[in-house]
Amino acid sequence: MSKIIVIGSSGSGKSTLSRELSHILEIPVYHLDKLFWKPNWVMTTKDEQFKIQNSLLDKNEWIIDGNYTGILEERLLSADTIIFLNLPRRICYYRVFKRLLKNFGKTRIDMGKDCKERINLTFLKYIWNYPKYRKPFLLKKFRKLENEKKIFVLNSKKEIKEFKIQLR
Repeated sequence: MSKIIVIGSSGSGKSTLSRELSHILEIPVYHLDKLFWKPNWVMTTKDEQFKIQNSLLDKNEWIIDGNYTGILEERLLSADTIIFLNLPRRICYYRVFKRLLKNFGKTRIDMGKDCKERINLTFLKYIWNYPKYRKPFLLKKFRKLENEKKIFVLNSKKEIKEFKIQLR
């Protein structure tokens, strides 16, 4: 377990788990949101995203946190471990609103420079639609890789906690 991707809905705990795994396994963590968002919420181009991602994939060890399904294929192929946080929508919404209240107007450590915490309708729709559209897409991809990769689908806080305990 040296090339790990962590995927899941916004608010599922990807960044938190990635930081914790980095500490436990002593592997560097890279947050795609931090690398792909330019100041004031300007998104990098897909070409820039590929270049950034490829520079990460060339490293010997990494934990990469983030979805970005448009460039996911290369990550899936390069990873030896896939962790999918499949938490209920209500938990994701709760965490997003809690994070918003805590960090409103500030830039989180896992976000791009000067991307102050905010919320918008598009973001809320993304979370709402994740189980219907993204989840089936991802599970289909995982099924194709289940004989080649370690794949963990974690469905609750309890399962995430047990997973971390097993790694210690």
